[in-house]
Amino acid sequence: MKIHPRPTSEAELIQRAATIAGYSFKAIATHIDLTIPNDLRREKGWVGKLIELYLGADAGSKAERDFAHLGIELKTIPINQLGQPLETTFVCVAPLTANHGITWESSHVKYKLNKVLWIPVEGERDIPLAERRVGTPILWQPSAGEEQQLKQDWQELMDMIVLGQIEQITARQGEVLQIRPKAANGKALTTAFNEYGEPIMTRPRGFYLKKQFTAQILNNYLNQVTQQN
Repeated sequence: MKIHPRPTSEAELIQRAATIAGYSFKAIATHIDLTIPNDLRREKGWVGKLIELYLGADAGSKAERDFAHLGIELKTIPINQLGQPLETTFVCVAPLTANHGITWESSHVKYKLNKVLWIPVEGERDIPLAERRVGTPILWQPSAGEEQQLKQDWQELMDMIVLGQIEQITARQGEVLQIRPKAANGKALTTAFNEYGEPIMTRPRGFYLKKQFTAQILNNYLNQVTQQN
């Protein structure tokens, strides 16, 4: 397996991402000697790994940004033939303990979303995995309005966690940001606190961007391109 060295600049990263736009997963995987699975049922992170290896991301499973030296997080986003996201986007694990004193400014959600390189990829299941193609990269930073939306949802959800209401949180809460169980299997448990401050065991949770929010990011980019042309 060939691993590309990490890019030395933002411009180099964008250029590298642009070179694979329009190419199939098979073409990219062949280039870096990465084996293509039959499907993603047991290899859910394979597409992200493929793009990470080609672009030279070095964070791996660490809590760092994928390109920490550039301050950029990498996110692949599966889309349908209309260019709409097919699923929510994982941001980071939600802190269920040791969370007193955390503010939006010091939160991991803000840290991860400060600057994101979005890589749209074909995600419809009727397209064989090897034939799915990569789209045009989008470098995004939240606008003041987008950050305010994220901050408001984060604050409301974190307030519920701190007040011991973790079990009352559902995926429907939050306008653009949600909290959902995040674990390899439903048997994994972690510590949290109930409303009486007593420790309880619950499923790990993660912060996710809702589809309508990422759809707006993609639409805004397309509108900008249209206006420029």
